[in-house]
Amino acid sequence: MGGKTLTRADLAEAVVRQVGLPRNESQDLVELILSEISVTLAAGESVKLSSFGSFGIREKGERVGRNPKTGKEVPITPRRVLVFRPSNVMKERINEGVKRKPAPVADSAKGERRTARKAAVTRQA
Repeated sequence: MGGKTLTRADLAEAVVRQVGLPRNESQDLVELILSEISVTLAAGESVKLSSFGSFGIREKGERVGRNPKTGKEVPITPRRVLVFRPSNVMKERINEGVKRKPAPVADSAKGERRTARKAAVTRQA
């Protein structure tokens, strides 16, 4: 799972390129949108973005956990956690990239022989 991480600056730059707003206004717009999403989630409401997904808050109750180092039981306090559910459109977009990638060749001896044969055919051509 490599690649570049999308940042606020990247989003603002995309607004500059796509919409043509000045850079400072684009940054303000991105901040406004992210702030509105944050405030809505903090209030316990859900956020639904068509063709992207929905964000929501889930209440987790108190439970007993275990310290992995000592094995001692410790109480885990109740809390609210952020959850994201991608839309079906987003799932399809993500999986399209997986379908287009060629399948990796197996590491077995049989796979190595196939690769060697392909290399020999390529050199002859």
